[in-house]
Amino acid sequence: MPLLNVEIKARYNDPDFMRRYLLEDGADFKGVDQQTDTYFNVLHGRLKLRQGIIENNLIYYERSNQAGPKSSHFQLVAVPDADALKEILSASLGIKIIVQKKREIYFIGNVKFHIDEVPGLGSFAEIEASNKYADLPKEKLQEQCDFYMRELKIKDEDLISVSYSDLLLSKLV
Repeated sequence: MPLLNVEIKARYNDPDFMRRYLLEDGADFKGVDQQTDTYFNVLHGRLKLRQGIIENNLIYYERSNQAGPKSSHFQLVAVPDADALKEILSASLGIKIIVQKKREIYFIGNVKFHIDEVPGLGSFAEIEASNKYADLPKEKLQEQCDFYMRELKIKDEDLISVSYSDLLLSKLV
């Protein structure tokens, strides 16, 4: 069953402020993950295999490229043998691009926060208000995302409309 995120991604140069805010607000710190996201060639949406210490999932999602909070419909499957799945998907679909990042993961209720460092791209913050963890309508998820954007002092001009994969691919052209 597809789930819904209302999410933002932004360039973010003050991860210490974000860490302090989240911890003072009672966020649940899940840890730091070294993640490799392998994007595969698909006809529609995006298909990526996330490999890390904390998260190992196959993720399919459809999302428009826009700078502000955007809806993302996604499906996620936990993957116990990511290396074998990567081999099969690579052979059958081909790899579009691989994104490596260091990611800090926090939760406040149904809202997930990331502080990311992506080699070659820089520092980023992500906010994902999801109905995966609570049965909330899109409007409430939007309110949550907007609230935390203000609280974390994320400016409109820092919002990113595309994924890390798109940013890296644009550097290759």
